[in-house]
Amino acid sequence: MYQINDLERLTGVKAHTIRIWEKRYSIIHPNRTETNRRYYDDTQMRKLLNVTTLLSQGHKISKIAAFSDDEIFKHIEKDAELHGSAHINTTYINDLVVTMLAFDEAGFEKVFSAAVLRMGMYETMLHVVYPFLNKTGVLWTINKTVPVQEHFASCIIRRKLMSATDGLLPPHKKNNRFLLFLPPGEWHEIVLLFSNYIIRSHGYDTIYLGQNVPVENIRKMLESVSVQHILTFFITTRPADELKDLVANYAGMDKKVKMLIAGNRDILNDPKMLPKNVSFMDGVGSLIELLK
Repeated sequence: MYQINDLERLTGVKAHTIRIWEKRYSIIHPNRTETNRRYYDDTQMRKLLNVTTLLSQGHKISKIAAFSDDEIFKHIEKDAELHGSAHINTTYINDLVVTMLAFDEAGFEKVFSAAVLRMGMYETMLHVVYPFLNKTGVLWTINKTVPVQEHFASCIIRRKLMSATDGLLPPHKKNNRFLLFLPPGEWHEIVLLFSNYIIRSHGYDTIYLGQNVPVENIRKMLESVSVQHILTFFITTRPADELKDLVANYAGMDKKVKMLIAGNRDILNDPKMLPKNVSFMDGVGSLIELLK
């Protein structure tokens, strides 16, 4: 059962527009609970995702509304090869969402493989998987309750990221090493795996420690191993003072090390709270820019 704000998040279509499409074109029809609350099911969600795919390929909503479900599928397949990469990427992203909602692992793998075959792993990660993760809320932030479909997709992508990272060439820029980890209480590893893949794909050496690493372990690591950058994420909601103290603790372990943090934008992006050797990383573009 999806609320209209769920449709808005996963399709990118504003709730106001969805309601207009319902009334004017009968694109989808909301169900009603016993208390008369509107909700949508998987079929309606998939229908709306397919509609947005056709819109990205240049079709008008008035024309799409007249298509049967079979005609929508045929137009998506036909148009995918006729449009530029931006349109194709949108198709891939929406197909990943559709297969995620259906718990269709074979379908998810097929879409992923098709994207890799067309543009390679690195471009697929940047232009398909990263937008997909942002769209579904899996990457940079996390809700209090994450739909089980997103856990399903996360597990597949974690596996893909690990495999892709293993397939990279050995690092050749060893004079600039990155230490990657998640602080205590942080388990949302997919963002860290993705960052590790990007750094390694640029030829840099990394030390990857994973989830929920005790603070003292980082201190001991920095005492015995030379690194130039620390990269970590604060996704779980924490009191502002606790977060500030934790960042200051890491930053003070070795002031020569540049620390990159991301996650809680409202607090971490405040320059007043960040020590001099700490920078806020606002998305994947900031990381790529640093690696150039």
